[in-house]
Amino acid sequence: MKRNSILSLLFILLIHLSLDAQYRNQSKLTLENIMQGERFVGFLPENIQWNPDSRQIHFSWKPNDTDTLRNQYKVIIEDPTPVQISEEELIEMPARGQWNKDRTMMVYTKNGDIYLFSDIDQTTRQITKTTVSENNPQFSQKGDKIYFRVENNLYSINLEGGSLVQWTDIRSGKEKPPVKPAGAEKWLNDDQLELFEVLQYRERVNELQKERREKLRPKSPKTFYLGDDQLNDIRISPNEDYIVFRVSKTTRGKTPIVPDYVTTSGYTTELRTREKVGTGSVSYKSYIHSLSLDTLYEIQTSGLSGIYDKPDFLKEYHKDTTEFIESYDKERSVVIHGPFFSDDGIGLVDIKSLDNKDRWLATLDLTTGQLKQMDRQRDEAWIGGPGIYSWTAAPGNLGWFPSTKVFWFQSEESGFSHLYTMNAENGHKRTLTSGNFEVLSAELSHDGDVFYITANKEGPHEQHFYHLSIDDGNWTQITSKIGGHQVSVSPDETYLAIRYSYNNKPWELYIMPNRPGEQMKQITSSTLPAFDQYKWREPEIVWFTASDGVKVPARLYKPVKPKKNGPAVIFVHGAGYLQNVHQWWSSYYREYMFHNFLTDNGYTVLDIDFRASSGYGRDWRTAIYRDMGGKDLSDQVDGAAYLVKNHNVGKNKIGIYGGSYGGFITLMAMFKNPDVFRSGAALRSVADWSHYNQGYTANILNTPTDDPRSYYRSSPIYHADGLKGDLLMLHGMIDINVHFQDVVRLSQKLIELGKDNWEMAIFPLEDHGFIESSSWLDEYKRIYRLFEETLR
Repeated sequence: MKRNSILSLLFILLIHLSLDAQYRNQSKLTLENIMQGERFVGFLPENIQWNPDSRQIHFSWKPNDTDTLRNQYKVIIEDPTPVQISEEELIEMPARGQWNKDRTMMVYTKNGDIYLFSDIDQTTRQITKTTVSENNPQFSQKGDKIYFRVENNLYSINLEGGSLVQWTDIRSGKEKPPVKPAGAEKWLNDDQLELFEVLQYRERVNELQKERREKLRPKSPKTFYLGDDQLNDIRISPNEDYIVFRVSKTTRGKTPIVPDYVTTSGYTTELRTREKVGTGSVSYKSYIHSLSLDTLYEIQTSGLSGIYDKPDFLKEYHKDTTEFIESYDKERSVVIHGPFFSDDGIGLVDIKSLDNKDRWLATLDLTTGQLKQMDRQRDEAWIGGPGIYSWTAAPGNLGWFPSTKVFWFQSEESGFSHLYTMNAENGHKRTLTSGNFEVLSAELSHDGDVFYITANKEGPHEQHFYHLSIDDGNWTQITSKIGGHQVSVSPDETYLAIRYSYNNKPWELYIMPNRPGEQMKQITSSTLPAFDQYKWREPEIVWFTASDGVKVPARLYKPVKPKKNGPAVIFVHGAGYLQNVHQWWSSYYREYMFHNFLTDNGYTVLDIDFRASSGYGRDWRTAIYRDMGGKDLSDQVDGAAYLVKNHNVGKNKIGIYGGSYGGFITLMAMFKNPDVFRSGAALRSVADWSHYNQGYTANILNTPTDDPRSYYRSSPIYHADGLKGDLLMLHGMIDINVHFQDVVRLSQKLIELGKDNWEMAIFPLEDHGFIESSSWLDEYKRIYRLFEETLR
């Protein structure tokens, strides 16, 4: 045979082998099935809600794949068999609301109207029926009135007499000055009055009659004009002497354009989206209106400790300055949440600085607008954590104990989110919970004796429900099954509705009495036969040692018969502050199934809770401050070394992939550690943090104008010249979260750098979170093909 003919045959054989490798599958699973999502797994129960009678639980569910839409179901405690709720029942079904102090009535809104549920006779009556929208109904402290808001104003309805009162007159825009004659008209007007005494007399009579009408007219609320501001919040003191309201002024930055090319009309449209970090601004002011004195004054924050403090990162930009000034000339901008009133009328406010570094708790003197500081939480990275939250638009988890001057709140003071109490009179602070675990949610019982808590007290990879005694601080564990428990307490506190799952068993609805030692009873069975036929793995939770000595948790998927120098894939979860190493059903359930598929095909898979993940305390959360792509990336590199050393993985056969934040880390891995990762798939990835949003990015990197070095070191586009391996980028074109522009800009950078070992797949009808199973399938076929071609 001639040499050329032999080479031709070998070439053809290699092509066939390559094509076979692209679609090789030794698993019982198929990508076609996995990527159907709920249509393969089952439609799990969601939006669990108690009926106010405490005997029924309502939830969204779809027990089979024959219905087109999810439907509302109910179960009754005495006969816990799911029954679909009829359209008639759905119309009458109460929404979540607020109870009065003795828990005999609950008020709620539905379709813009107010309803009142009576627990005494189990009846519901409609309070308003209007064309405007009434919202945020609240009982007065005595329970005899319902306060509610209509647009910018506060109203009340007296439950006994039915009288309606408007407490405020706050109007948008600016006050229009009265129209007075001018020029020739004014001359004529004055001349007429001077010429004719009858006109003078009539003018005087009209003025006197107007004065008399004003004196006899019932007093109306003082009119306030918002101008360019917007009303955010409005409250009334329990004694009805003061109105407290907050306004905001927003300066809009330039809004990026997100074109939608594939539309029903056939024309390209522009989608509404968010601004880029640092390009817009918002400021807040909170005011008190004294109804008796008819005066308006602003809440004063100048007395808060540290209100003038500059953040430490600014020192880095002033190393050559002989004297760095530690404080600003003006107070830092803040947002004030509340007041939240105690039973005897003490107002507690939760204040957050807009630079994300401080949180203060203070009591408010309504007569003067002065604050009495009770607690300050300072974090040179950013304020956050369970029950504290990392955004300024929401208050933390806090409240008052009944009939006391003591309030409770959550803080990361110890390095983990825990519960504290404080006496508002003497400032005495008490630690209620402590330890190297996090209180994930906390709710005070009606009598104020017990906290209902969800925490990861048994370890970071389980979440259980507890009772915490206020008197002695003893914990009582209520749930016992290994996994995750999402618990909703019945209004009368006697039963629990629990959404429970294990790592290879999806979420189902359970009920149990709200007592220790009771058994959970399963209500729903949601998984479909095709899903149940496969034996889903229970990934092993491992801890490997990072290069800085820190133990890092991960989920490990191992082939039954791993080959020496075999291929491996590292998955990077999204959101940054999110947990995916745990013992419950993952929100990344398609990826979980894909990892089973990969493992069947001989891959070892590692899924890491890298630095910045939730569930591990403050230091873990803030380890990426000013350096995204620092320790969160080195954890992936150290994870790769762990696989090579301990699990027969080939040093040159490691791929990496992830979406959103995981896509960002994938880009950084391919650019900054090209000798560690042979290939990577970056889904909907941030390529330049200066093009992301304010609320998320400014917490971690400050703003590009204040802290440009953080953006340079943290943005993949500045490191693209390091690419060596094969990179696949996948992005939805109508992504209004991480804009398609990000990967377009990065593509241009790669072109200019002369890189040709990258590809991009675009999805014209997908936003940030993909919806269509066809898009999911196309995406993961490409990812699998990439790994098969580069890691085998």
